[in-house]
Amino acid sequence: MLVLAIDTSTPTVVSGLVRDGHTIAQRILPDCRHHNESLVPAIQQCLAEAAAGFAELDAVVVGCGPGPFTGLRVGMVTGAALADALQIPVYGVCSLDAIAQRIDAATLLVATDARRREVYWARYINGERVVGPEVAAPQSLVEPAEVVNVPARYADAIPAAGRRVDMHPTPESLVSVAVFDGSPAPLTPLYLRRPDAKEPKPKPKSPAVPDVVID
Repeated sequence: MLVLAIDTSTPTVVSGLVRDGHTIAQRILPDCRHHNESLVPAIQQCLAEAAAGFAELDAVVVGCGPGPFTGLRVGMVTGAALADALQIPVYGVCSLDAIAQRIDAATLLVATDARRREVYWARYINGERVVGPEVAAPQSLVEPAEVVNVPARYADAIPAAGRRVDMHPTPESLVSVAVFDGSPAPLTPLYLRRPDAKEPKPKPKSPAVPDVVID
């Protein structure tokens, strides 16, 4: 089974090919500010490296966040469009779960940058998510965990009983938390809050424009 895995929920754009649980090609683009322009070429590079074509894909796995609106939308729309064009299933996963899959800890807090001085977060016990995902100020996460995954800019704000790391999803970890039994559920983005963009307020009509009544 050849699976294309995509995640754009963090500043690191992740794409790769996973066959039978093992990554055979990947592109990890840290601190990428051009998700839309970078993702499809990265996918094409993975396919070229694996000497495979789009038609050989059996499924797509997409990280559904939580993540900022614009970046997250790029990955989900790309994954959904490819799956639709190829007539293959697309599976959505929680991106925080994919990060947690990479970390061996009895108690774990996974936090990613939500901007606006906040983080998206979830807590795990022995690999199982027990709280979250939610969004909050990092200073409010006072219950320490054995390991804390947190962006460097917020590391001092969140207590850790042990070590701190700063990881992102990988193609292999995304596929490992996907449930392939049965038909996939519709992709649902985990935005957790409204997008930054707002509809402009209506402007009052200029007094120079006369009222016109049409009978």
